[in-house]
Amino acid sequence: MVAPQALPYAVDIETAVSILRSANRILVIGCSGGGKSTLAQKIVVCLDLPYLSMDREFFWLPGWVKRDRAEERSLIAGKVSEDRWLIDGTGPSSFDLRLPRTELVLWVRMPRWLCMWGALSRALRWLGRSRPDMAPGCPERIDWEFLRYIWDWERKFAPKVLAGLIEHGPDVPVLQLKSRGEMRQLLDLLNRPA
Repeated sequence: MVAPQALPYAVDIETAVSILRSANRILVIGCSGGGKSTLAQKIVVCLDLPYLSMDREFFWLPGWVKRDRAEERSLIAGKVSEDRWLIDGTGPSSFDLRLPRTELVLWVRMPRWLCMWGALSRALRWLGRSRPDMAPGCPERIDWEFLRYIWDWERKFAPKVLAGLIEHGPDVPVLQLKSRGEMRQLLDLLNRPA
């Protein structure tokens, strides 16, 4: 795991909550199964922000058909030009579009065993049905390739996320959340009167 000080602009939970209270554009990123969508959906309720799921809005078409990359980027560019949003999803290939407009990044960075557990329990809960944060016509599924992706995420994909944050958002504050307790602390502080 990359040390927090390697981030261009790392912040603590209290600072992140202070930024969140006035932020209009937030990214929630991290490995599948880590709880980023659940966290994102709780934050949009607290802050009354429009919720955008990368999977639902941009990546997938019914039947697990991957959207054309040019169309995907066009849709992302259109949405990030809006004044207010919370985008749930990592996708470093679109950081060049999203990060320059972002006021805070919440990087949900759970241990891989917890991400595996989250993905498996989610698959059992939603098996055969589309989750609310997934495109219609994309019923929940799980396979070895997806589990391997989660298992290798820190080694293979976290460095790409870090590089993208440094390249496209060096001045964007980033809070890493590495436990369920930190996520609860963030939400508890956010729900307290300012």
